[in-house]
Amino acid sequence: MLTLDTKNFREGPERYAVPADRSFIFATGIENSYPTIRGRDGATVRVDQMAKSGHYDRWREDFGLVRELDIEYLRYGPPYHLTHLGPGRYDWSFADETFAELRRLGITPIVDLCHFGVPDWIGDFQNKEWPELFAEYAAAFAARFPWVRLYTPVNEIFIAATFSAQIGWWNERLASDAAFVTALRNLVKANLLAEGAILRTRQQTGTLFIQSESTEYFHAECPAAEERASFYNEKRFLSLDLCYGHDVSARMYRYLTDSGLAPQEYDWFMHWGQRIKPHCIMGNDYYLTNEHMVPAQEDGPITASGEIFGYYVITKQYFDRFHLPVMHTETNLADAERAPGWLAKEWANMVQLRRDGVPIIGFTWYSLTDQIDWDTALREENGNVNPLGLFDLDRRIRPVGEAYRKLVSQWRGMLPAESICLHHG
Repeated sequence: MLTLDTKNFREGPERYAVPADRSFIFATGIENSYPTIRGRDGATVRVDQMAKSGHYDRWREDFGLVRELDIEYLRYGPPYHLTHLGPGRYDWSFADETFAELRRLGITPIVDLCHFGVPDWIGDFQNKEWPELFAEYAAAFAARFPWVRLYTPVNEIFIAATFSAQIGWWNERLASDAAFVTALRNLVKANLLAEGAILRTRQQTGTLFIQSESTEYFHAECPAAEERASFYNEKRFLSLDLCYGHDVSARMYRYLTDSGLAPQEYDWFMHWGQRIKPHCIMGNDYYLTNEHMVPAQEDGPITASGEIFGYYVITKQYFDRFHLPVMHTETNLADAERAPGWLAKEWANMVQLRRDGVPIIGFTWYSLTDQIDWDTALREENGNVNPLGLFDLDRRIRPVGEAYRKLVSQWRGMLPAESICLHHG
């Protein structure tokens, strides 16, 4: 049985780690979501974004586009559902080719090991055996690619648990608090076990975990909705609370235990989250859809509010809670004409946060190319091309790609990641 118990973890007051070269991280990403959904005929189907974007056939070209933009970091990972074939069984053929090319090109990967789905033989996020199996997979990857130092073990845990087990869109397609907390527990446990396994395999040398997570806010529609909005504004932190060992409120603790989390499991998360935290950078994802309007009625639907607070205010809330270096790990806009303006606004928010003392060390436009069917959050296969990328699916640069290339060129030497280590303890 895998545990996190290792004598090599650092103890006592710590300085949180930052990239060894202290350079600001300008990044993009290859969208590699692969949840399962209910297809039109009722059968379960896999929604593989790398297949839909043509990346499996055009990966060399895609990596060339990253270099064309003079970007040195790429959020990227092997397709987990095709690579992890069974307990202790892996097919590294695609990863061997792609990661060798990334290394040849001098592109530093931020390795995404699980992005919204698991292999068919695992089942879904309700499987309590999955976290240890995933940790074995993470250790095997780290041993095979020892030069990789930046990881996002499990992407957007809060979204994965919500879409799979709270609102019934993906994977297990359940809709209950008990299912949500089970998925949350397994996703966070998988993340922590994987981080421990990677640290042991790499002997902690320069390893950093950039925990990409959706940053949310829930606005009360009226005074009568304040209490309900307050509950959701506590719930939004749960994934990172458990990942970083941050003690939750009495209300959230009761919610977790009433929904099936054992007290000893909570204690485990608090202990190991705090031990892993010094190796972490908090990745914050922000989109136009990240803010919500909450009505007073208990069964009233929560709707999209559009941008009200924006990246600055919400990221500052997350930083004030967790006190970790921050990377803006995802943003985009599904409007090719307005996307350069959105990029400029997100960048201005990020720069102002740095000026105001928040240690932001990186920025990401996500993703490199357009995506498919994210207008329905992947829950329908309609073949709709969403113009979210720096390039379209014919690999022609979009206006936002030109704008990002110019931004990187202008700001590269202006934002050294210096003086951002934080004391812990």
